[in-house]
Amino acid sequence: ETPYETLHDADALFIATEWPEFRTPDFDKVNALLKNKVIFDGRNLYDLEQMKELGYTYYSVGRETIHG
Repeated sequence: ETPYETLHDADALFIATEWPEFRTPDFDKVNALLKNKVIFDGRNLYDLEQMKELGYTYYSVGRETIHG
């Protein structure tokens, strides 16, 4: 499976790695596959403002929670 295929019908995306393919995902694809726009980011990969603009509920380590 590709990283995108694993998101099909998932309730949320949980990031626990800093692999390059997860640093700059195609958020249009992510949106189309996830049931909910929720990301748990254990590596702080994504910009808080970007997550806010994209409408995600975004939990990251040691930073504010974004409610989409």
